[in-house]
Amino acid sequence: MRLPLPQFAHQNRPPNHIAEVIETATTEFLAQCLEPEDLSFPVMPPFGSWVRSIDEESGNHVYAVVYHATTSPIDSVHRARALGLSLQDLREQQPQIFAMLKTEFRAAIVGFRPCETGVAGTQRLSETIYQHLPPRPPQIHQAVYVCESEEVLHFSEKLDFLRALLQVNGAPVDALTAAAIREIHQLRQADRTWLVNAGRTLSVLLKDDYDRLRVILSQIHL
Repeated sequence: MRLPLPQFAHQNRPPNHIAEVIETATTEFLAQCLEPEDLSFPVMPPFGSWVRSIDEESGNHVYAVVYHATTSPIDSVHRARALGLSLQDLREQQPQIFAMLKTEFRAAIVGFRPCETGVAGTQRLSETIYQHLPPRPPQIHQAVYVCESEEVLHFSEKLDFLRALLQVNGAPVDALTAAAIREIHQLRQADRTWLVNAGRTLSVLLKDDYDRLRVILSQIHL
């Protein structure tokens, strides 16, 4: 029998709250997507998309980039098998299928935004964003949110995060870096100046490996 993730009622959950941390480490976290209310699969965040969670003890907002996602049976013994049915047929004939699958993703931590104490001891987010590993990753069962456009734009004003992406273990790092840059480039409405600066930063980080640089830049488009 499936034990559902503890989660808020759908109507009380922000639209960008998509998952919950189920495994955490210094450099990354694993999150399980929350179940939709209807008979459908949880939305899998795109490769290279930006998410954030919180280290509740410090109040740090931790930013990460999705580099691996899977949908698999919740029962590790039995594998899914082909049924030859459309999604609509599955809803009508095999609705239990949707309760037997889970969607998970791994996200590489690229920076954080700390909390600071304001007037009368109130806590608020700092305007400063640090593009290095936070003191602690988010804890187990913390909410994971899709980053708003403004957050990504603010975070990407500096380009130090590119070094972290090029060092992610177990990921196609060139494709990951291109995907992250591509999303920012689109959000910045094809800002050529920003893209040129990103290319120069990559050239330094890749130590003039122009073949890799060309491959990464060739994947950046609107």
